[in-house]
Amino acid sequence: MSQEQSEVHPVKKALRTVTPPYYGHSDREMNTIGAGIFLGLLVLLIPLLPFLIIAWVISKLTDEVATRAPIGDEE
Repeated sequence: MSQEQSEVHPVKKALRTVTPPYYGHSDREMNTIGAGIFLGLLVLLIPLLPFLIIAWVISKLTDEVATRAPIGDEE
């Protein structure tokens, strides 16, 4: 490689294109799909909520019992 190829040169003029600039827009189709997935998960998880609460309560109770239980031989 020569010295000229390894140097970084600043841009001297702006690139002009024939396409208009893109400013973005709302994507209603993807928003609808996301809302559908959210509602589907909600419908699946609402019936499981009581079981999740029971499992959480049992884990908290066992943690409390485990902290109060003696560890090893205490003399």
